Amino acid sequence: MKLKLIIFFLWAVSISANAQQNGALLKTQLPRVYIDEEISLHFLSPEPIQYVDISTNVMIGDIPLENVFRVKAVRDSVSDLNGYNKSLGVVTIIGQKFIAQYDLWYAHDERQLKTQIEILPINTTPLEVGEIPMSDQELRFFATEAFKDKKKNKITQNTEYGVTGQVNNIYTVDDYIFLDISFKNKTNLKFDLDQLRFKIEDKRILKATNVQSIEIEPEYQLFSTESFERKYRNIYVFKKVTFPNSKVFTIELTESQISGRALKMQVKYSDLLNADTL
Repeated sequence: MKLKLIIFFLWAVSISANAQQNGALLKTQLPRVYIDEEISLHFLSPEPIQYVDISTNVMIGDIPLENVFRVKAVRDSVSDLNGYNKSLGVVTIIGQKFIAQYDLWYAHDERQLKTQIEILPINTTPLEVGEIPMSDQELRFFATEAFKDKKKNKITQNTEYGVTGQVNNIYTVDDYIFLDISFKNKTNLKFDLDQLRFKIEDKRILKATNVQSIEIEPEYQLFSTESFERKYRNIYVFKKVTFPNSKVFTIELTESQISGRALKMQVKYSDLLNADTL
């Protein structure tokens, strides 16, 4: 635990060190990157990109993947430059917890051109507006740590139609709850996953037809899958939730068929309170 905290502390320090003390950043201070009209430049972000701004119309770009920004010069706009190096404008890339800006220059010399650039902490400024939620990168880090833990406390378990579900462990990090959930299919029929739903329900009428429930969406899940034959294990992350003893946190697995199999498990609030710390 101490080692993980040290790693994130050093990472945070490296980002903060780049923040401008006077609150301003000059264009001349921006990293200079060269592009042309023939080769696309890809910026690789450590977390999903939320927003991109291209300051001039002599460049075009898009976000083909959630953490990739692609840009290149517009051919007609740079045809008169004849290879002359000139600033084409500034691109601004905003992630979940950072803002990064680059000064893009035109260059016809291929020795100056790059095809991809990783957005590093030294070239970013953190976004500190109110309470900062964990980025997907941080959630993935802690979810992976939870997945590496092989011990199983068997918080709750249930079996229906030859499928056994089990909450192996519950962890907390700050205001986040990490659920380690696994399923075992003891039948010869592959389980085609329809939905895995999480709800807070009144346990006194849990089996009634008019169940009163509040559905809770995960903030993050480590893996995505559509089916499993024998075993399936995943880590689901939620923002901190509280509920009275008259209610339970339920996990409902359903199969994507008209007469598909279904499985429900219950987690007591006391189980959340007794969660381990990652």
